Amino acid sequence: MFSIILAAGWPIWPLLLASIIAVALIIERLAALRRSKVLPAGLLQRVVSDYRQKGVSEPMLAALEAHSPLGQVFAAGLRNVGSSREVMREAIEETGGVVAHELEHYLTTLGTIASISPLMGLFGTVVGMIEIFGSQAPTGGNPVQLAHGISVALYNTGFGLLIAIPSMIFWRHFRALVNTFLIDMQQQAVRLVEVLHGERRT
Repeated sequence: MFSIILAAGWPIWPLLLASIIAVALIIERLAALRRSKVLPAGLLQRVVSDYRQKGVSEPMLAALEAHSPLGQVFAAGLRNVGSSREVMREAIEETGGVVAHELEHYLTTLGTIASISPLMGLFGTVVGMIEIFGSQAPTGGNPVQLAHGISVALYNTGFGLLIAIPSMIFWRHFRALVNTFLIDMQQQAVRLVEVLHGERRT
């Protein structure tokens, strides 16, 4: 592996850094965007049950906010339970915007890496081509420099694509996952508002 890095030349180092960042972000988002962590099953029923039995209290709201992103949305609605339906919906939508921003954390960076990795690989290719042309002289070519230039060009192109393809796949997967979570969260929040205002039972 180290010999490949040496053969690829100095342009490979920014690509290696991008690959390390991309892997770290993918692992972090895989852990953070689990359905059980974002949208715990049965939370709506549990919140409604606690509200009917004990009402709203600050310890309850604090525990709910610390529980999950969905809990933060529910807590925003419960804080305004004595207000009109419109006020509750506005509070939930405001908190939902904050939650959406948190769920999309690091996705911009991952998408940027997916976009610029091929360009970084192309830059390495250009550097390699410069070395190839530099190896040619009127008295004859330098085979060592020619071989090194070819290695730089090919390794950087391949490594740039190797980083970009999985990064793009995971970026699209995470974006679709966040959109699904937000739609589900919105539906559950609407149900909570309707239940608290007596428009439906559960």
